[in-house]
Amino acid sequence: MTDIKRRMTELEEQINEANYLYHTLDTPSISDRAYDLLVKELTELELEYPAYKSETSPTLKVGGIVLDKFDKVIHEHPMMSLANAFNQSDLTDFANRISKEVSDVSYNMELKIDGLAMNLTYVDGILVKAATRGDGVVGEDVTQNIKTIKSVPMRLKKPLTLEVRGEVYMPYQSFNKANEERLKEGLELFKNARNAAAGTIRQLDTKIVSKRNLDMFCYTLVDAQKFGVKTQSEALAFLKEIGLKTNPNFKVVKHIKEVIEEINTYDQLRKDLPYDTDGVVIKVNELALHELIGYTAKYPKWAIAYKFAPEEVITTLNKVTFQVGRTGVITPVAELTPVMISGSLVSRATLHNEDYIKALDIEIGDDVIVRKAGEIIPEVVKPVLENRKNTTKFEMIDTCPSCQEKLFREADEADWFCINPACPAQHVGKIIHFASRVAMNIDTLGEKVVIQLYEAGLLTDILDIYTLKDKREQLLTLERMGEKKVDNLLDAIEASKQNQLDKLLFGLGIKHVGAKVAKQLLKQFPSLASLKDATYESLISINDIGDAIANSVLTYFQTDYAQTLIQRLEDLGINTTMPKEEVTHDERFLNKTFVLTGKLESFTREEAGLIIEKLGGKISGSVSKKTDFVLAGSDAGSKLDKANSLGVKVLDEQAFKEMIPNE
Repeated sequence: MTDIKRRMTELEEQINEANYLYHTLDTPSISDRAYDLLVKELTELELEYPAYKSETSPTLKVGGIVLDKFDKVIHEHPMMSLANAFNQSDLTDFANRISKEVSDVSYNMELKIDGLAMNLTYVDGILVKAATRGDGVVGEDVTQNIKTIKSVPMRLKKPLTLEVRGEVYMPYQSFNKANEERLKEGLELFKNARNAAAGTIRQLDTKIVSKRNLDMFCYTLVDAQKFGVKTQSEALAFLKEIGLKTNPNFKVVKHIKEVIEEINTYDQLRKDLPYDTDGVVIKVNELALHELIGYTAKYPKWAIAYKFAPEEVITTLNKVTFQVGRTGVITPVAELTPVMISGSLVSRATLHNEDYIKALDIEIGDDVIVRKAGEIIPEVVKPVLENRKNTTKFEMIDTCPSCQEKLFREADEADWFCINPACPAQHVGKIIHFASRVAMNIDTLGEKVVIQLYEAGLLTDILDIYTLKDKREQLLTLERMGEKKVDNLLDAIEASKQNQLDKLLFGLGIKHVGAKVAKQLLKQFPSLASLKDATYESLISINDIGDAIANSVLTYFQTDYAQTLIQRLEDLGINTTMPKEEVTHDERFLNKTFVLTGKLESFTREEAGLIIEKLGGKISGSVSKKTDFVLAGSDAGSKLDKANSLGVKVLDEQAFKEMIPNE
């Protein structure tokens, strides 16, 4: 090893150790100036001797890479959500459910960090991939951005291959600094640290990400038992030992009564922390019991997130304005004297509807109590009646604030609606929904851009999105629309044409048709053309499709707009049909419930699950008497034991392959 290479290696080790001590252990070993001099020396040597630069060099944390897009990542182990608890009764019910499955458990309590869930993959100790949670099955590859976070090591202290999960967040200090810079640049301020962190992670320029000074706490070691780790508290200690940052505020207790007692301690503690939290996560500490306790389709049954009661503050209701939603619903909005709530400045809050305002006797000019519903959406809770003076009675409007047409209200509904199909506000809302990440996922076509293009006359309907490629020169004349941004937008629009049909159906914004309902409908009607011709009887016969959904679908597809829309979508080359393999059912799979466990050789468990669902089967996370088959690979654990004890049919991989048509 040359002297230069040796010096570069020494500098890397010194900088990495300084990062670990400062950002992970919070015990700085050198001054900021000394640290900066080390980084400066290493940077200069890397520029002069690029052949010696390490793939895990700490200088990569300053960013400098500009990405074209984020690639999709399929999680080998799905990133599930957590069920919520809001009171002592919910926690007691959680413990009672667990006691029916297992006994002699302890609980690990951890602060719930309000950030962005992240999955890190290390191979031989080297960080090779970082992916967002996404929908739990498919996330986005944000590896280059995560590498800029100083508390995330690019090389672990041990050469291990593993997956780790945690929460990326923006500390208050970083949040305030970012907003100071945005204020100087005349940009809109971030509303809260959680949104700022999420927006930062989706930046294509890693230099910007580095400047925002994000942080990350790790809390899950995937397949922990492979490393001899038996409990969640041991997993946290293991993560810290190999160089990852964990939150020190965790505690193991033996009884749910102790959990309830500790909640208040955590509620007080969080008020003095330099980052946002919104609850406490309670997990069964013994990892071997997790498989026995099991899973629902969405949540692990062995964990729950207790949500802190929303912070409530008093401010003044200055006036009421009205917002028109994409379905035409009119929502009264409180315009407030700005006030800080749960880490963000709030100046507007929902008043829900006319009946809500009248039932609470809210008047304009009242002092009102405001909170964030679910810690996200500000809402007015009630007026402070003892403070009332010089107020004005609320009056509901009778015409649409966007198109001035008369509003309509059904006798059995609380909401007023604008039923004018040409209402501009509804058009904007529908376009925003159609392009959103949960629908057609058209990158860079967010709310602000939609409004900008609508006002410029370039977007009046969702179909106009697909003709923007013919208006490239007009797009380039708009403010903040450079060549790269326009090209990224047009590429994302073109890519969206190949989306799965359920994304398109959900994006159309049909009343009562959410993401789950869209998938259910398409199992029976595998194209928009066939769904357009559906009858009430055929719709109502589908699982989970009731009277309201059926009538809504019928009403939508009977309109002239929908009839024209389907043909135009096809003409524009947009996918309006489900792939044949996705709707080919087989009687051996149809309506059968499968549980997957162990390692498969020919498929990942995700791939096997997709095959089962395509053939009409259902996937469950836990074994019960209702389970039809358990597909067991190598190293199958407690799920296999439970299947045998219940007499559930167990398939090995070869038997499963023989069930698959044409396999």
